[in-house]
Amino acid sequence: MTEEMILANATLVLPDETVTGSVHIVGETIAEVATGPVVPAGAIDCEGDYVCPGLVELHTDNLERHIQPRPKVDWPHSAAILAHDAELASTGITTVFDAMRIGSIPSGSRYKKYARGLSKELWDLREQDALKISHFLHLRAEVCSETLVDELDEFGPEDRVGLVSLMDHTPGQRQFRDMTQLEAYMKGKHGMNDDEFLQHVATLKALRNRFGDKHEVETVKAASRFGAMLASHDDTTEGQVRVSAGHGITLAEFPTTVEAARACHDHGIKVMMGAPNVIRGGSHSGNVAAHELAELGHLDILSSDYVPSALLLSAARLGEMWGDFARGLKTVTKTPAEVVGLDDRGELRAGARADVIRFRMREGAPALNGVWSCGRRVA
Repeated sequence: MTEEMILANATLVLPDETVTGSVHIVGETIAEVATGPVVPAGAIDCEGDYVCPGLVELHTDNLERHIQPRPKVDWPHSAAILAHDAELASTGITTVFDAMRIGSIPSGSRYKKYARGLSKELWDLREQDALKISHFLHLRAEVCSETLVDELDEFGPEDRVGLVSLMDHTPGQRQFRDMTQLEAYMKGKHGMNDDEFLQHVATLKALRNRFGDKHEVETVKAASRFGAMLASHDDTTEGQVRVSAGHGITLAEFPTTVEAARACHDHGIKVMMGAPNVIRGGSHSGNVAAHELAELGHLDILSSDYVPSALLLSAARLGEMWGDFARGLKTVTKTPAEVVGLDDRGELRAGARADVIRFRMREGAPALNGVWSCGRRVA
């Protein structure tokens, strides 16, 4: 028997406005969206709570955090995947592109291969209907590596690769163009001493010189083979954005300067920034702050990055900054869904997938009162 539910007397967050109304869900689909405060018999009275589409997360490292909760700890993967999935559901995320790095350095002690095996374990759980929300892969292709081409060849169109990002972490450019910031990061996170840091820099520069151009070309080809959208990562200059546009890139992850963000919009490339950047008021690596790009009109999409609960909170804060709550929520619903070609979600409308969340603002923070993924309550 098909289940039905009506969320009534809610503040509906539509793409361009908020209105009082109701959402009628039948099975896995939104059957009707109506305006007005009427509460039909049998409906859930939301008492004015916000009701909006489930959040669409394009870039999160959260699964890696569950797999390796501490250095050198490899947590049982099934348990880690299930915990990650449940955590995202509890924060209102109903669609996630799980970020997995490909491009390893077997000759060194860091960046070991893991994506192929972990993604298979993820899909095995999906086949068992053990996951609460919708998962896709986001392959983070590191051109400054040894094995990128081989790892790309391990994936195919059947692997739900929805996004491939071109990453280049060669020291001295992009995210870590300020070498003092890179040194502080590597010594702080990985405990490197001076000699180890200098060796790390030399190794990465040598890899970029040897493999970088080939890896970039092969990544662009692979994204096309997967049927995935291609993203840039940490563009810093107008020249780098021109190269991205030449590859057909439509999404820029974390441009590091106003110059790059402005150039992205000139080329029709959507700009994504990290939600923690919005909440913290700036980047941990000293790059441009998300709120600065928001004020200039150069911010389109948010990602939770490393804090899943930051996604809804940061969207609400953007809405407050812009004086337009619907516009703020659009950065985590309709716009990210559109940029990766998911036209069945991200919006409250008849015929859309029934990914819906209900929340109320409490002291400036959204408090969730319900999360439905494909019509099934998951939190």
